[in-house]
Amino acid sequence: MSTPPEHHQATRRVTYLSIWVNCLLGIAKVITGTIVGSAALVADGVHSFSDLVTDSFVLTAAHYGRQGPDQDHHYGHGRIETLATLFLGSVLIFVAGGIAWSSLNRLLAGADIPPPGIWAMLLTAFALLAKEWLYHVTRRIARRINSKLLEANAWHHRSDVLSTGVVMIALVGSQFGVAWLDTAAAILVGLLVGKVGWELLWDAGRELVDTALPEAEQQRMREVACDIPGVEGVHDLRTRQSAGRTMLDLHVVVSPRISVSEGHEIGNEVSRRLRNAFPALTDLTFHVDPEDDAGEGDPSRFPGLPLRPDIESDLAERWSRHEVWPQIHELELHYLDGRVTVVACLEESAEVDCEQARRELDAAARDLSWYSHLEFRRLLTAKAS
Repeated sequence: MSTPPEHHQATRRVTYLSIWVNCLLGIAKVITGTIVGSAALVADGVHSFSDLVTDSFVLTAAHYGRQGPDQDHHYGHGRIETLATLFLGSVLIFVAGGIAWSSLNRLLAGADIPPPGIWAMLLTAFALLAKEWLYHVTRRIARRINSKLLEANAWHHRSDVLSTGVVMIALVGSQFGVAWLDTAAAILVGLLVGKVGWELLWDAGRELVDTALPEAEQQRMREVACDIPGVEGVHDLRTRQSAGRTMLDLHVVVSPRISVSEGHEIGNEVSRRLRNAFPALTDLTFHVDPEDDAGEGDPSRFPGLPLRPDIESDLAERWSRHEVWPQIHELELHYLDGRVTVVACLEESAEVDCEQARRELDAAARDLSWYSHLEFRRLLTAKAS
């Protein structure tokens, strides 16, 4: 499922706006902080540059969201973004450590920190207002296009407002002689940058190890599937995530006597309703089961029951001498409870005592380990008008 073009364009516009704002604020903070000797302002400038990392992730997700799987990437390109997240998260943690370490040394050494001056405080106040405005713009667009990715980025802008507020307090304190507040604020901002890096590493790591959705959301998926007519149960439901998208595998239990095509269409309806109920669900694989075999493991790892050619050969060997055998039009096979139920289909006009024939054929096949029992069914023929 690809992102609608209008949603993609809205995401790109607001993210590019965020990039320009963060870039300009970062440059202004670092230059001003260096001139006035404010470690807190320099650290907050680095924090603004770190926001460019998050913005780049949003653009990457928007870009790859428009691309479907290709010949080499059957599940899309989301893992590329995950790997980039791991790398950039590591870089952020390294930068945060450097900021916090140098500021701590400065604090312990009792370095002289001059008052920042009015321009540094005005710049910080402007940055605070700009980030608050960016938060509201991004969140409004996120709600309009129902984008969880933009919603998260909006709240990241709000966290920047809080960190810039801490720097403002430090600058005011330094202006009035409480110089240690500047260095303490720089350490705090460094920790905030490290927190962003750690969260990126944590989320990317969870994706790489195929962490499932929360149990409550998985339960809602089961409920949606089980509400569909014809679904008798759901089991082996498994989820994983990649770049904000969800992939789902599940087994759908249907009546054992319906046709293959009907069972498959029930599965298709399960897929349709789940995709409608969970927009992040982009890849869904269902398996139709005639009975609930949850907890029995992968059946392909165990000895199986014989397939039609062997079954027909075994039955022909035992039933061909009976009078009813030539009148059997076809055989239906139902693999249930570890054995095979055989349904013999007769023409509607066939003169057969079905009960007597069933007893005789049933007795003749009792030595077959896979055999369960025999049933007869008459095929209705259309009458000429």
